[in-house]
Amino acid sequence: MQLTLMTLAEPNRFNIIELLKNGPCSVTDIVEELKMGQPQVSRHLRILSEAGLVSVRRQAQQRIYSLEAQPFKELDTWLDSYRSLWEERLDHLEDYLTGIQGKE
Repeated sequence: MQLTLMTLAEPNRFNIIELLKNGPCSVTDIVEELKMGQPQVSRHLRILSEAGLVSVRRQAQQRIYSLEAQPFKELDTWLDSYRSLWEERLDHLEDYLTGIQGKE
C-alpha cells in the first residue's frame, strides 16, 4: 500500500495512470499525450511496473502498457475504511444539528 501511494505521489506517474485509465497505451502514445520525453516516460513506466501498477506487453516493435487492477482494489479497500469513519461522523453531526433545530 505504501509503495503504491509513494509511486502515485509523483505527478508525472499520476498523469500516466490517469491516461491509462482510459485503456492501454503505447509508450509513443503516452509521450505524445503528456508532452514528455521518451526516456522520462520510459523511466516512469519502469517504476510503475516495478510497483505492480502497470503491466506491459509487446506488440510488434511497441510496448503497450495497461493498468493492473489489484493495487487499485487494495487502495480502494484501504480508503473504504476512511469512508466509513467519515460517514459515521457525518451521521452524528446530522443527528446533533437536527436535535439543535428541534429545540429552537
